[in-house]
Amino acid sequence: MKTTRFAERIISFVLLLIFVVSTFGCSHEITSEDLMKNVTPATSEKRPIEGGITDTADFAVRLLQSSSEDGKNTLISPLSVLAALAMTVNGAEENTLSEMTDTIGVEREMLNDILSEYIDNLPQGEKYKLNVANSIWFTDDERFTVNGDFLQKNADTYRADIYKTAFDKSTLNDINSWVERETDGMIKNILDEIPSDAIMYLVNALAFDAEWRVTYKKNQVKKGEFHLSDGSTQKVEFMNGVESKYLCDGDAEGFIKYYVGGKYAFVAILPQEGTALSDYVDSLSGAKLLDILTNAKNATVHTSIPKFEVEYGTEMSDALRAMGIKDAFDPFNADFSGLGSSTGGNIFISRVIHKTYISVGEKGTQAGAATVVEMKDSAAPEDINNTKYVYLDRPFLYMIIDCENNMPIFMGTLNSVK
Repeated sequence: MKTTRFAERIISFVLLLIFVVSTFGCSHEITSEDLMKNVTPATSEKRPIEGGITDTADFAVRLLQSSSEDGKNTLISPLSVLAALAMTVNGAEENTLSEMTDTIGVEREMLNDILSEYIDNLPQGEKYKLNVANSIWFTDDERFTVNGDFLQKNADTYRADIYKTAFDKSTLNDINSWVERETDGMIKNILDEIPSDAIMYLVNALAFDAEWRVTYKKNQVKKGEFHLSDGSTQKVEFMNGVESKYLCDGDAEGFIKYYVGGKYAFVAILPQEGTALSDYVDSLSGAKLLDILTNAKNATVHTSIPKFEVEYGTEMSDALRAMGIKDAFDPFNADFSGLGSSTGGNIFISRVIHKTYISVGEKGTQAGAATVVEMKDSAAPEDINNTKYVYLDRPFLYMIIDCENNMPIFMGTLNSVK
């Protein structure tokens, strides 16, 4: 599709956005159409993704390190944050672009190739799924002029839904409803307001739902004590079982528990007694994490996982600044000229809002994540000789990974169960 045709389509639509009722109780209806609804995104030749896996794993680890607070539960989706930032990167130029790609660890075109190839080929099955959706929302205020090439790139690369709309209360409801629908109802009210100087939202939503390959029977669920770092305990329900993949790096040990189909897995890593979870997380790198996962040993692993549910939300601007993305958040130095222009002032990132949810139980795992980048202008058989025991009865690190690339889709620290 030509850029001029795409721009004509944008100009020809005045959109008031209301979304379809979701099957999870969302009552907000959509009456207007997505600009991409009847447009087939262009396809481009993709590069192999292997070259960027270590870099993206390193970004995931550094993001967890920057987001974690000692003694508190943390849950992030590196994939969701990467997707939202990658769409934003397509509008960055000069030093703003350099800082963003240096922090992520992958140059722009390779990042687009890696993520689009990865997302397009995510395994799906009857009892496991990982749904990823992207959207871009921009104001119809005449002060802002969007770059058609920027929209086209994200439509082609990330299959982004694209909307032009009045940035009012109805748009706030629309974005929240879109996220709730695309996360199967797990993430609600991602946005609390739309400021008057907001001009664009770049949104990623992700929903994971999978059944354990071996589910827990009733007699495998027993009450026990979870030991907090301050010495106190919590009475919780533990799911007890046996797994076949053991993890050990000298500082911690853990295991891999597979979901149906073996395409995705839950990973738990328990630091040695006397080692604080925060210290262990700080010692990780992407290469070290991939090495741990790649070198999983065959063993009989007696395991105990607490049933838990975590809701987590954070504003990531400070964490991303600490990682090296600085100009993008600076109203004076940000360069998003590839995104568009505004007579109201220079365009910059004002907030990166991230919300996640996970529930781990006897049958499997449900997890959801959403990331919003807000842009403003300035106006096997048991071997008794190789048996391990990993009981997650104190703070631990956990992940949901895809088993082909060992890509962390979710990463979290569980310091308390309730």
